[in-house]
This record gives sequence, C-alpha cells and structure tokens, in this order.
Amino acid sequence: MTNRISVSVETNNLLGSYLRDRRTRLDPAALGFAVGRRRTPGLRREEVAQRAHISPTWYTWLEQGRSGAPSADVLNRIARALMLTDIEREHLFLLGLGRPPEVRYTATEGVTPRLQRLLDALDASPALIKTATWDVVAWNRAAAAVLTDYGKLPPGQRNILRLIFGDPRVRAAQYDWESVARFVVGAFRADAARAGAVSEVGQLVDELCRLSPEFEALWRDNNVNVYGEGIKRLRHPILGQITLEYSAFAVDGRPDLGMIVYNPVTRSDADRIRSLVTSLPVQP
Repeated sequence: MTNRISVSVETNNLLGSYLRDRRTRLDPAALGFAVGRRRTPGLRREEVAQRAHISPTWYTWLEQGRSGAPSADVLNRIARALMLTDIEREHLFLLGLGRPPEVRYTATEGVTPRLQRLLDALDASPALIKTATWDVVAWNRAAAAVLTDYGKLPPGQRNILRLIFGDPRVRAAQYDWESVARFVVGAFRADAARAGAVSEVGQLVDELCRLSPEFEALWRDNNVNVYGEGIKRLRHPILGQITLEYSAFAVDGRPDLGMIVYNPVTRSDADRIRSLVTSLPVQP
C-alpha cells in the first residue's frame, strides 16, 4: 500500500521529482558548500535556493508541489543553479509550465562531420543545411551541380534570400519566380521567429529592402509559411527542365539549423543528376 501511495505522489508531482533528482547529482564541495554530514547526496534545498537567488521556502514548496506555477524567470534561475543542459532546461519548462522555454538563438560556425557525411550519401538528391538566417553552411555535390555551387561564393553570399533576390541566374532558373519569392519570404520570417533570431535578421532584411523593391513589398505583407514539403521546378543549363520533391527536416538539438533535401521525381531525373555529379571535378 505504501509503495502505491509513493508512486502516485511522484506521478502527480513530476516537477518536484525532477528537481530533487537533479540537485542530488551536484557536488556540494565543487560548488563551494561545506560537505559535513549530509543525509542525502547532492545539494540541500536551501543551497539550490541560494544559487538561484530565490526564497528557500518557495523552492521547498516547489519541490513538494505546494506552490503555484513558477514563472519563466524562476525556472531559468533554477536551471542555472542546477547547471542543467539545454535539453534538461527544456524538460524543466515542460514540467513546470507545459511549454518549452523561449528559444535562445546561437549562430553556428558549421556542421558536424556526421551531418556532412549524411549529405554526401545522397548522391542524386541535392541537399543542404541552412541556418535560421538562411545562410547555407553545408551542401552536397548534387546541390552544387543542380542548385548553386556554394563553394564558389564567399561565405557572406551563401544566403538563400540574397540568391533569390539578387542573382539573375537563380531567378531565371525558377519556373514561377514570383510564387517562389513570396513563399521563401514567408518561410524565412517563420524560421527566424521560431529560432529566436528576429533581431539577428534585421540587418539582412534592411539590406534586401534597399536592394530589392520586390523583397520590401513581400516583407511588408507579413505573411508566414512553413517550408515543410512541396515541388520545385527548375530550368537547368545542362539538365533542362527538372522536377524535384523537397522536404525540410529539423536537426535534432540544433534549433539554429534546418536540412532541405530535394529528391528527383523520376528515375530518369535521378540518373541525369547522378551522371552530372559524376562528371564534375572532385573538390579538394
């Protein structure tokens, strides 16, 4: 009977259970607290409260499930006090507020070798990794052959919006540039907001508004889109007309990155892309 009651209490107070578990994993001595005689491992409740700069009584009630819903500020303080990782902090917010924390955007310098190998394995499917500000940071040989050879561009110019609105070759390759441009601007707006990068894209938006009246008009429309999946038709200088199905994927643990894969609709298109990629010189 006692075990059933204990399990029920733990189930009804998942936040308190999680907080207790996390604080027992910390080393008091490493954090400057006297070790002495402790009944349980880890930090005491008042020590967590001290590190979080909150009331010991309030923290105790939080663990016991006797308090109201904590604020986001309190949860952030506790997350820092308990030295939680990003995924642990997210779990804390889901338990405490029923939602993930506000995204903190961090610019990326590139991708892991494992992600690059994944792109390279798609020999007939152009694929790329883009940031929340739509800078292309990784791509495969098929993307270089069919879409844009990003390796020949300076890093600052490997931006999808700059190419769509500023590169005549990219514009001419689209079968319906107006529709593509409208969709891209809406998806870009949604991606930047989702990744918490609204302030980071301000300079790029200002630049494109100055350079392209078409971009400025679309930006003022305030439309949002989800990249998701769809069809892309291109006029390629070597392949001619080609139709691709695209799918967008999140990169787990990296809200700043997204992957887009373009699959040839027909086997003939796949064979033509593979042949073109094979004919290209291998980059050092």
